[in-house]
Amino acid sequence: MLAVRLICVGKLGERFWAEAVREYQKRLSAYCKLEIVELPEQRLPQTPAPGEIARALDKEAAQIEAKLLPGAAVVALCIEGKALSSEQLASWLDELTVSGTSRLCLLIGGSCGLADRVKCRAALRLSMSPMTFPHHLARVMVLEQLYRAMNIAAGGKYHK
Repeated sequence: MLAVRLICVGKLGERFWAEAVREYQKRLSAYCKLEIVELPEQRLPQTPAPGEIARALDKEAAQIEAKLLPGAAVVALCIEGKALSSEQLASWLDELTVSGTSRLCLLIGGSCGLADRVKCRAALRLSMSPMTFPHHLARVMVLEQLYRAMNIAAGGKYHK
């Protein structure tokens, strides 16, 4: 069974986001062993200087790197990433597992995104959309798409 670690910078706030995450955790348990790791977002002033942002991203990158599963394929969620259909994501995951990869790490950065050095480690840079979403919603969206892709690969009826 595929081991999936979702590494998120920032905490889940409102109860409704946590309930949605729990629902997809439950659904995904049939397809993978899912673990969600929350890392603290670095505090920045209201209008941070570029150097302050760079230092914050660097600290967050070190925390992310410490939580990566050894030998895992890394997927970095970033706006400049590749947009895939649900079917394409299912195919990518299928190719990954057929190649012998049994670990996957999905990365969601904080409000300033992900450091370049983290994105460079990614086997896939994935964009959910050219639009910007709050990180809480992005977490729910990536879990839903992961569930949808795994259901497609298993020949399920969730995806229509």
